[in-house]
Amino acid sequence: MPIHVGSKAPDFTLKAKVADGLKDVRLSDNFGKKQTVLLFFPLAFTGVCTQEMCDISNGLAGYSGLNAEVYGISVDSPFSQEAWAKQNKIGVTLLSDLNKTVTKAYDVVFPNLAGVGDTSARAAFVIGVDGVVKYAEQTPSPKDLPNFEAVKAALAK
Repeated sequence: MPIHVGSKAPDFTLKAKVADGLKDVRLSDNFGKKQTVLLFFPLAFTGVCTQEMCDISNGLAGYSGLNAEVYGISVDSPFSQEAWAKQNKIGVTLLSDLNKTVTKAYDVVFPNLAGVGDTSARAAFVIGVDGVVKYAEQTPSPKDLPNFEAVKAALAK
């Protein structure tokens, strides 16, 4: 079960690949400024994950309009995330949780996906400006997408 609504969001610093190298992204840098949407997904270069991140990329302006920053988090390396993002025109900031520390902190580990090992489950969290979880969802299976209408409703509150 993912961490609960009303919990203080576990802070983290993860790597994102940017044009000139790697950049540290820290969740708490958004506290006091904007809301944050965390979208955990199992693996880059897979069908449902590609669909999800492309759909979100096409609707990023709607999230910005709700004063929200969106991050996609997977256990892939930042270099494979970058290649995937370029190939699929993904505009979401992708964060590498290669050591699975954030996946474990949010309690969304998917054990032994397709026999290749533990990954992030598909999950969505809305973190308020105050750093408190406003919405938490882990989908029943990696093939299911989060309820993005519920995510947007939590952001609008």
